[in-house]
Amino acid sequence: FGSERIAGVMDRLGLKEGEVIQHAWITKSIERAQKKVEENNFGIRKRLLEYDDVMNSQREVIYTKRRNALFGEKIQVDVANMMYDACESLVSQYYGQVDFDEFRFEVFRNLFVEPPFNEKEYLKFSENEITESLYPAVRDAYKRKQEAIAKQAFPVIKDVFEKQGKLYENIVVPITDGTRVYNILTNLEKSYKTNGEDLMRSYEKSIMLVIIDEAWKEHLRELDDLRQSVQTASYEQKDPLLIYKFESFELFRTMIDTVNKQVVGVLLKGQIPIQDSSGVQRGQAPKRTDYSQMEASKSEYQPNSGQDGMPGRREDQKAQPVRVEKKVGRNDPCPCGSGKKYKHCHGAQSMATKL
Repeated sequence: FGSERIAGVMDRLGLKEGEVIQHAWITKSIERAQKKVEENNFGIRKRLLEYDDVMNSQREVIYTKRRNALFGEKIQVDVANMMYDACESLVSQYYGQVDFDEFRFEVFRNLFVEPPFNEKEYLKFSENEITESLYPAVRDAYKRKQEAIAKQAFPVIKDVFEKQGKLYENIVVPITDGTRVYNILTNLEKSYKTNGEDLMRSYEKSIMLVIIDEAWKEHLRELDDLRQSVQTASYEQKDPLLIYKFESFELFRTMIDTVNKQVVGVLLKGQIPIQDSSGVQRGQAPKRTDYSQMEASKSEYQPNSGQDGMPGRREDQKAQPVRVEKKVGRNDPCPCGSGKKYKHCHGAQSMATKL
């Protein structure tokens, strides 16, 4: 940040290494250079803050949704809003662009429900009327799904609570959407007292947290890539920050739409992947543990396999000491006592044998 003229003046003055600079010209030049450095660094920090402000506004929206799901605040309202937004997005994307059969297929593929109108009504209704007709069908289907899952899981929840309620605090219920199994951890006592309704609240909470977290991590990676790519816009005399704001907003809107569809789809497709509900497991938070049985099982078996491939007992398989003979060097005296070096005695014989 200093000029070449200052470097020439320093050479002509003959200043040595470590000598104090006292000349006014040199002092003022150093101050101007330092000011330029500070202004440049300030500009860099200001630019970084402007980029971070864009991400921070999106972060507040995501963290609000996540906080509501984590603490159960307005989670039912959020689910209802997601259902309506998912219906509105599907109608906006496909209505008027495809025929009724293809629209019906897309609705069933994403929302797992049948449209509550026929082909004539589909052609007659407006876009808003299609949305208002589709949303109650999705809501009713989810209500039936909640009742079915609670009814299927409650007998096992009741059996575990009445027999071992003092031992276990939580219970794990596996629920699948056909492609992935989600282990839903819920409070055993609350699920018993609410006839399985608390299980559905835990189901909604877990699904929302998983999908939001995965989508947000992917969105952050996309923002990093976008931030690097928009820097080339300066060559076209365009503001990279302005382009970043527009493009990041489109990415964020796409992410929110994807999250809504995925959450609603998983909630509507979810089911316990067994017939007799025996897959409901006790949670991993026991209040009391019988350590004596654990110690007995540890002392009886060890990881080594016996002759038949099964774990063997400790008394049958005792560890044998490993004996290693001392290696004789080539120039050491031969162990036979001949007084010759090993390489000229038995060492030569062993080498001849190897050859």
